[in-house]
Amino acid sequence: MRRTLANLVVAMAGAALTLSCGSTPQQATSAADAAAANVDAPHIGEGGVPQFEVDPTWPQIPSQYRMGPGSAVTGDAEGHVWILSRPKVLAALPEMKADTGRKPAPPVMEFDANGQYLQGWGGESGPGHQWPSNEHGLTVDAKGFVWIVGNADGTSSNPAKLPNDNQVLKYTRSGRFVMAIGTSGQTGSNKTDVLRGAAGLAYSPKTNEIFVADGYGNARVIAFDAESGKRTKMWGAYGRTPLDQADRLAPSTPTLLPWTRVAEVLQQFASPVHDVKISDDGLVYVADRGNRRVQVFTLEGTFVAEQFVGLDSPYGLQARGIAFSPDQRFMYVGGTPVVYILNRKTLEVLGTFTFGEPGQEHPPGHQIGTDSAGNVYVAQADVVGADGKSEGTGAYKYVLKGHSPRR
Repeated sequence: MRRTLANLVVAMAGAALTLSCGSTPQQATSAADAAAANVDAPHIGEGGVPQFEVDPTWPQIPSQYRMGPGSAVTGDAEGHVWILSRPKVLAALPEMKADTGRKPAPPVMEFDANGQYLQGWGGESGPGHQWPSNEHGLTVDAKGFVWIVGNADGTSSNPAKLPNDNQVLKYTRSGRFVMAIGTSGQTGSNKTDVLRGAAGLAYSPKTNEIFVADGYGNARVIAFDAESGKRTKMWGAYGRTPLDQADRLAPSTPTLLPWTRVAEVLQQFASPVHDVKISDDGLVYVADRGNRRVQVFTLEGTFVAEQFVGLDSPYGLQARGIAFSPDQRFMYVGGTPVVYILNRKTLEVLGTFTFGEPGQEHPPGHQIGTDSAGNVYVAQADVVGADGKSEGTGAYKYVLKGHSPRR
């Protein structure tokens, strides 16, 4: 507990320092120049931090569709970008019912690097599987399979009022159903294999496992064999045995102000565990949104390190998503209303870039992704654009424009 408390104090001071260092706009150099000058990611105050600019033309939605709120976005090995959206949420809105010329876009959509629409599918249940009532997480693995989870649990996040979203769904990239892990409509706890409010996924090519951030109810990481669907492992914060929801302390409880109680809360993930990603060197990064932090583990669940983000932010929605630069030097952590830029190995917060418009009460960001060119994508969790006026596009593209000069 003392170690956790010390980490929190250091992180609070470090977050304030590093955010101020990274927030000053600097003249960007080319990505090629920066790559040549930097073998490792920079440290605080050294410059060399990626610089981004929004692409207002991306993506190009076919005219017959209106895009629902975006939940997840990811790049694949072919340089394409996939968006997972929530058409059922969109279909229930009065403005959609009045739009007789269009229909909600399919929940899974694939785009090329220029934002051209390639295909869309999903939304239908079939033998042995239920399409999620509330789409939440998506990843494309190294073999080209598409994995999806939903987070509906009882009456929570259940727009279609379907049985609980307790399944991990595996598809081919063209949308052919391959396998379901778990059974929809189940109730359970951390003592079982039942998912509760699963939020994100990541694939490990080294072990052929699919790791799930599970999530809004269970608050744990759970892994399955990607071929058989058999559970292989699960863990909570610091690699501990995860607790049932009723046994965890809520971090938002106003009475949990004494440091001793804060330390107690931090011994477990807080709902929701919102995303999980796996680096090329076999480390598992977990977005613990409820505690505003990222924790790092080995593939077997041994705790390695942690970093807090946005502790001084008035917005509670921090550590919402994780993505890596193509060279794995940088890690991007989605927050509200910013994306944090970290040195992936040291976890130093090097800077931020902002999405949404200044003054928006709820900037519409959700999970994030990257492509092979180093661009960052932020899923748009709202039905309107970042300016609060234009129509939603499911995700925003932030083009890598270079790196700030090294000092």
